[in-house]
Parts: sequence; structure tokens; C-alpha cells
Amino acid sequence: VQLQASGGGLVQTGGSLRLSCAHSGFRLDFAAIGWFRQVPGKEREGVSCVSVGPNTTKYTDSVKGRFIISRDSAKNTVYLQMNNLKPEDTAVYYCAANEYYSGSYYSCLERYEHDYWGQGTQVTVSS
Repeated sequence: VQLQASGGGLVQTGGSLRLSCAHSGFRLDFAAIGWFRQVPGKEREGVSCVSVGPNTTKYTDSVKGRFIISRDSAKNTVYLQMNNLKPEDTAVYYCAANEYYSGSYYSCLERYEHDYWGQGTQVTVSS
């Protein structure tokens, strides 16, 4: 299993970035793929996730209306379009996957639901 996150960078408040997570090595039928973020001294937080089979998405409250998660099945890539970025969005962003998420009682925003993790990509929003 491989998850490769990219697209981070430095942006001003109000700007946009699009993160990409290229994934391979696992079946998608029952999978969930999520984006998480972490700042030093804090726990890793679920930002957004997609349950691939039913194509349902979830967002943490602080990014609703600003971030959009999407998939390109032909490219085996999940994107996180981040708009109207704020300084509090500054973090290292990770993508993660659970190959057998379908039927889980728990939200795919829960980090313990994911078995596979990519390396992080730094997002810095300047004020």
C-alpha cells in the first residue's frame, strides 16, 4: 500500500491550495480515504474523508464550506481543495486509508479507523 501526499505550500490568508493523495495497493470497493492534519503538541485531527463505495463525504466543522474532497478514479488520486484558507489551517496534512471501512460504526474522520498513512505535506497560511 502506498499513499503519496503532495501540494502543500505557503499561502496568504484567503488563498487556496489543492492537496493530492496518490494511492495504490489496496482495493477501493469498501475503502475510505481521509485527510488529517496535525500541529505540534496536538493530536492528529480528521479534516475530510470519503467512503468510496457509497461516495459519501465528511468534513470537520471548521472546514465546512471551504474545503472540498474529491476523487479521480482514473488517476487513483484523492484531492483536497482548500479555499479561503486561514492561519489556523496551518498544519502538516496527511492522507490515510482504510481498505475495509464500509460498515464501520465509526466516522472515517476518526484517525483510528485508518490503517495506512502517507507522509505529510506542510501547509502554512500566513496572516
